[in-house]
Amino acid sequence: MLDVCLLGTSGMMPLPGRWLTAMMARYNGKSILIDCGEGTQIAMKEKGWSPNPIDVICFTHYHADHISGLPGMLLTMGNAERKEPLLLIGPKGLARVVDSLRVIAPELPFAIRYRELKDAEEKIEMDGFYIQTFKVNHNIVCYGYSIIVERKGRFDAARAKEMGIPLSFWNRLQHGETITDGERTYTPDMVMGPDRRGLKVTYCTDSRPTESIVRHADGADLFICEGMYGEMDKLDKAKAYKHMTFYEAADMARRADVKELWLTHYSPSLIRPEPYMAEVRKIFPAAKAGKDGKSVDLLFDEE
Repeated sequence: MLDVCLLGTSGMMPLPGRWLTAMMARYNGKSILIDCGEGTQIAMKEKGWSPNPIDVICFTHYHADHISGLPGMLLTMGNAERKEPLLLIGPKGLARVVDSLRVIAPELPFAIRYRELKDAEEKIEMDGFYIQTFKVNHNIVCYGYSIIVERKGRFDAARAKEMGIPLSFWNRLQHGETITDGERTYTPDMVMGPDRRGLKVTYCTDSRPTESIVRHADGADLFICEGMYGEMDKLDKAKAYKHMTFYEAADMARRADVKELWLTHYSPSLIRPEPYMAEVRKIFPAAKAGKDGKSVDLLFDEE
């Protein structure tokens, strides 16, 4: 199960009931935070989630509405006597930006590890899943992120017995190990079925539409994408400031054949996104207006 929660859905400035941009995911005891705008800690408290198990914080880019909540978050982690290292991921300049913010959070009881993104696409292996990064098109360097949980095929116990594979080897074969026992060699493909469908969440904010976003969101269980403007007449403004309209996000969701789209990162002038959703759903019926605290438990397909 992959838990996903939108902690903040506002762009540029927080509003009553709408904190700045942040999304949190939890899988297999690990927690990943993407962006950490002002108010992220409060949004977490309101949701009932905790910052203590956060293992990774990813940053799309270094505009203030995406990173201004970091110093307070680090201090809270430190005050909770965290000892485990914290991994930060973001575009080039990450260490410089974070070190500047840490002027007000200079002493922490845990180490910070930096992973600065240099390539257009990077795959970062984690424990039981991986993070896929990809460049998008904003007015400064900006990345989108996919959290991908792969799922191996079923172990065929009957086949293993038929082949006379010792029981002590079964677990190792399930974990992809090739085993040589005397003159016999056992490989995982002998007893493992084809890979099953896993889970995938793609997150993108502060960008114009790109084919790269569509490609990386392909088949996602959940696509969280910025919808800065719902008004039809704001397209020129979206282009000028390298943002997106609701309708452009919906078109990408349709082309990527995702299961569901959540819009986020609304303009402060957009008080209520829902009145625009009827037109959005004409483009992509499974579109929803994201809101602070909106969450979902994504489950593996049962066969």
